[in-house]
Amino acid sequence: MIKLIKANIHDILFDNRFEEILVGSVWALSARVIATGIGMIVSIIVARAYGAEVLGILAVIESFLLIVTIFTVLGTNTSILRLIPEHLARYSPTSAFKVYRKTQYLVAGVSVAVGFIIFLCAGFIAETIFSKPHLEFYFSLAAILILFKSLMNLNTSAVRGVRLIRSFAFMHLLPSLSQFLILVPLTLFLFNRANPIYAMFASIVITAIVGVLIMNRVFTKKTKPDDTRYPVPIKEILRISFPMLMTATMGFIIAQTGVIMLGIFRSEAEVGYYAIAVKLATLTSFVLMAVGSMAAPKFAELFHSGKVDELFYVAKKSAKLIFWTSTPILLGLIVLGKPILQIAFGNEFEVAYLSLIFLGMGQFVRSISGTSGLFMVMTGNQKIYRNIVTTAAIVNIFLNFILIPEYGINGAALSALFSLIAWNIAALCYIKMKFGKTTGYFPMLM
Repeated sequence: MIKLIKANIHDILFDNRFEEILVGSVWALSARVIATGIGMIVSIIVARAYGAEVLGILAVIESFLLIVTIFTVLGTNTSILRLIPEHLARYSPTSAFKVYRKTQYLVAGVSVAVGFIIFLCAGFIAETIFSKPHLEFYFSLAAILILFKSLMNLNTSAVRGVRLIRSFAFMHLLPSLSQFLILVPLTLFLFNRANPIYAMFASIVITAIVGVLIMNRVFTKKTKPDDTRYPVPIKEILRISFPMLMTATMGFIIAQTGVIMLGIFRSEAEVGYYAIAVKLATLTSFVLMAVGSMAAPKFAELFHSGKVDELFYVAKKSAKLIFWTSTPILLGLIVLGKPILQIAFGNEFEVAYLSLIFLGMGQFVRSISGTSGLFMVMTGNQKIYRNIVTTAAIVNIFLNFILIPEYGINGAALSALFSLIAWNIAALCYIKMKFGKTTGYFPMLM
């Protein structure tokens, strides 16, 4: 077994054909590891100093902002990854900047309109949807933050689009780092029950502003008065973005429905327990996201160049990297999950251990599936992938409705497990049927 692990690590590290993705993944992965570690420290501070109830409120507001900004960003955070490099390569930096700026204005306008509506409806959302009228003030603040959260999401992707790998890594690190740096002094010197929520809101504003400054600085240096310009109408941007929007929406539903529906049916404390289980179980997701963010442009380049064999070579290597970096973390959580919950967060969080096991099993299925979703999107199969994710999301909602009232956080975790299995297995089967090959990697079966 040790020889197998060493052989696979050597195979990944010393492969010139995989070097570009590996180097970029190291930067992105390092940032995500640090950000995740800081995020866990923040969760421990909140759990220990403020309690499970405040942790639950924080999780509900975070999930609410996530789902709203999926619609306000309109899928442009994915389409911009294609549009910016395309215009840089075919036209000019000025043309790329015009596309980015038009997309930014579109997202900002939609965010302001949606934020205004939600601000007016904050009382209805808190009292009628969540049955928690005491959260109205927080939903009102969240409505104001929708603009900043949307710009943060767009600019993080845009920075990746101009190939600023280090800035991209920094953008991923900044939200959790700024939240930690704000929360600690507030907790020590100005203790208030709402400090964690205020710190989260402040971190979103800071990251959004930094992202805008980075993009403006980059294009100011690159653009020239005589650059070729190719105008792209908003209609065309939306045509490219909408399939991404549907996929992102359904992916969010699978990831966050448990938190939202626990917030509707159960107490804030139970939401807090489940939120910690999710945070621990998805520690490996930063591996998948880091590798995927680097591999996606390469997939598109190789596919449209007709290099199918090279495409699957890179996809397999990406899956292998994901498997060997994420599996040890998942095994460690299964073996040490209970003492981690007790020691780090408090004895009351022990009830989340079984949920952690279920969620960890779901993440293992994701790890052996590799970057199957991104592979489908970058090879022109985004509509099929959208249908797969939509079906999995419907299954997830149905199971949550049935299982949460009876089984609480364990019901939410089981729902997530079943939908993740359906989602990833279906994607792998489709790729196998269409290309005759698979992007998954599981050495025990291979």
